[in-house]
Amino acid sequence: MSRPGTGFYHDELCLWHTTGEAVLFLPMGPWLQPMAGASHPESPESKRRFKSLLDVSGLTPQLAVNSAPPATREDLLRVHPASYVDRFKSLSDGRGGEIGHEAVFSHGGYEIACLSAGLAKRAVLDVLDGKLRNAYSLSRPPGHHCLRDQGMGFCLLANIAIAIEAAKAEMGLGRVVVFDWDVHHGNGTQSIFYDRDDVLTISIHQENCFPLNSGGVGERGQGRGAGFNLNIPMPPGSGHDAYLYAMQQIVLPAIRDYAPDMIIIASGLDANTVDPLARQMLHSGSYREMTAMLMTEADQICGGRLVAVHEGGYAESVVPFCGLAVMEALSGIRTEVVDPFEEIFIGQQPSDRVTRYQRQIVDDIAKELGLG
Repeated sequence: MSRPGTGFYHDELCLWHTTGEAVLFLPMGPWLQPMAGASHPESPESKRRFKSLLDVSGLTPQLAVNSAPPATREDLLRVHPASYVDRFKSLSDGRGGEIGHEAVFSHGGYEIACLSAGLAKRAVLDVLDGKLRNAYSLSRPPGHHCLRDQGMGFCLLANIAIAIEAAKAEMGLGRVVVFDWDVHHGNGTQSIFYDRDDVLTISIHQENCFPLNSGGVGERGQGRGAGFNLNIPMPPGSGHDAYLYAMQQIVLPAIRDYAPDMIIIASGLDANTVDPLARQMLHSGSYREMTAMLMTEADQICGGRLVAVHEGGYAESVVPFCGLAVMEALSGIRTEVVDPFEEIFIGQQPSDRVTRYQRQIVDDIAKELGLG
């Protein structure tokens, strides 16, 4: 019997979610002059171009490509209160609106958000069931900022939390690691599992990027969850070396010690060098190597059960190459695609002097977390 392969969960309807116009990420207002053709950064283009590059690279036919049923109301209510779900649905049935902080959607946004969460749920269930070795869910809208009762930061439903709770309820999933490499702090996922010890949440992010004053090292969980939340706030300008060093010194040891039954990546691709909403210095090779490191841990600890769920990433030119690198690592298939940006971004990496400084910050965080 052949070894299960890699899944890719995608639905065109998720790319029809609309967030309106913006100047960078703010609504046009008294001092923000309207821009011709202005689009919100959370547009479908980076995701569409990611999928298109998979297609033209020849990788798509070698993946198990699927859509999925939307998450049900029952799925949502394991995470979100009925008051939030009902308000979201009511606004969606009308003209849409905003359901929290920077959480805008149009008519039908509720149904698309349920589909986005459903893709994540199906990916987790299929990997847990052994149908696939690993999987990537191209979920949109994203979910890692969404709180139980409030949308935030372009996120309308907590996709990963919904998928985890469904897998626990339907298939008895045990311990889970959620590792969030989105450049912004995964505050929503953190808050949902903050008092739980059956989910270890780890977020590596640019310090004080979004949300402000969120994601500090001292946020460790509470009650039964004390010690089961780890934050790695990186200074702006952190590059390939600093991220891989943080993986080696903090992320991988924490995963080994926790010994989960599954690893889920909150896969924001916005720590790249030219993302408009952050100031980090990663390139496609960074994502390739981080994925490979996590695959090794998953193989040794939890039977290779690894799922990535898409979050942010707003540089339409670069995100597709970062996404392709993740998919090539997950599938073990290297295509003929050459990332034309990678050599440039490698040349722009921090100097040795800055790298030593960044490593020292990681060492200090590791000591504060009790891992150094």
